[in-house]
Amino acid sequence: MHGSCLIAKLLTLPRSTALVSSRLLQGSCYNGTSVCRMASPAEIAKKTTNISSEIIAQLGKPPKMRENPAIKKVDSDEFHSIFTPELEALVAMFKKYDYELRIAGGAVRDILMNIKPKDIDFATTATPEQMKEMFGKEEVRLINAKGEKHGTITPRIHNKENFEVTTLRIDVRTDGRHADVVFTTDWQLDANRRDLTINSMFLGFDGTVYDYFYGYEDLEQRRVVFVGDADVRIKEDYLRILRYFRFYGRIAERPDCHDKATLAAIKANSEGLARISGERIWAELQKIVVGNFNRELILEMNNCELLQQCGLPIHPHLEEFERLCVDLKRFHEPHYPILYLIGLLHSSEQAMKLHERLKLSAYERDLALFITQQRERVNSEYVCLRDYQKLCLQPYAKRDYVEQLLKYANKLELYEQLKEWQMPSLPVNGHTLKPYGLAGKQVGVVLNELRLLWADSDFTLSAEQLLEKMPAILEQLPSPNKKQRTE
Repeated sequence: MHGSCLIAKLLTLPRSTALVSSRLLQGSCYNGTSVCRMASPAEIAKKTTNISSEIIAQLGKPPKMRENPAIKKVDSDEFHSIFTPELEALVAMFKKYDYELRIAGGAVRDILMNIKPKDIDFATTATPEQMKEMFGKEEVRLINAKGEKHGTITPRIHNKENFEVTTLRIDVRTDGRHADVVFTTDWQLDANRRDLTINSMFLGFDGTVYDYFYGYEDLEQRRVVFVGDADVRIKEDYLRILRYFRFYGRIAERPDCHDKATLAAIKANSEGLARISGERIWAELQKIVVGNFNRELILEMNNCELLQQCGLPIHPHLEEFERLCVDLKRFHEPHYPILYLIGLLHSSEQAMKLHERLKLSAYERDLALFITQQRERVNSEYVCLRDYQKLCLQPYAKRDYVEQLLKYANKLELYEQLKEWQMPSLPVNGHTLKPYGLAGKQVGVVLNELRLLWADSDFTLSAEQLLEKMPAILEQLPSPNKKQRTE
């Protein structure tokens, strides 16, 4: 659909995203705006005169904008560290074909914080088709074509390094998860679609920082602020709720400096997280629970009614979680993110519900089930090191699970002793038991009984001494042909 028709259609949609209308209303402010496959700013402005009051009500507060976004130049070690021969070749190509290229988003934020960025995203005025044509002429291989519909092209330079380069764009229509995009050559329009001011800056390869919405000042003052209206930004992608808390843990200097209006917008949109996939939620949640202010942030998220949308119980075990956050500080980091969430669960049934929502890995799921099932036995059935050594020998347990249980229960001395313990080899095996005529699962059952007897002897019983125990074990062994009742 071409420019004027697209705009006309968007303006008649009752739930059309506020972002589009906001940018169109401010079209006259964007000097030199050039939107791919859309009308010129003057033509767009003419079409905004009859916008309905409902659409105007969705606009929210427009963001503060600088007249001159080029605010400073950086010349730090972190900035210079990104210049590999492959990056320099990439920059030279865009310059050769007269397309502008800048570093975008989180890498700019990290460089300004004197942190060497791990991942670097790039933004450009070139469309995907123009980039494909350019890289084709330069005989550069492209990979990962999935991002092309959103404007992302991934060239592999010198067959050594991949770069994700995304065309400047406007999210013209969103459903809280996905966006339909239109490409633009206006950097300010692209910055305006981003979530937080600290993530909306660009960095030129001469070191110039381009900041349209005062993200640099927010970064200096350790403020986490949405670009413009928090409610509008959140409705564009509800995952931004969790991104807010993740970046708060990374940026803020105190745990209690949230803007009340921002928290109100988050709480009002909490049910929107139900639309987000469990995998995306878990990716953000993991970083929150192992980051700064994890205890305070999870409590604030609970106040905003977010935890139940993440698969956690409506009434989470907050006291246990707070206790766990304090106790885990005694142990060497890092800790598994799932370990923190287990503290919020009351039962193994809730652990399974969490798995169903977040699509945990098999390890995370089984660890959550193991700890929720075993933690009540600590200090009663499990008291000394031998108890935990025997638990390691159980077929349903892994040694790492037992170590994590000790961390969870704040048993630092026992944890360190178990970590140092070198498990000896059981002196008998399935081949040793062949003369006894055992069949199928009977072999595993008998070996497990022998392991426990061996552990009770402080792992000193020899093979001969263990085999002397066989008659008593076989006497208790059910017949393999007899159907066993199961609960």
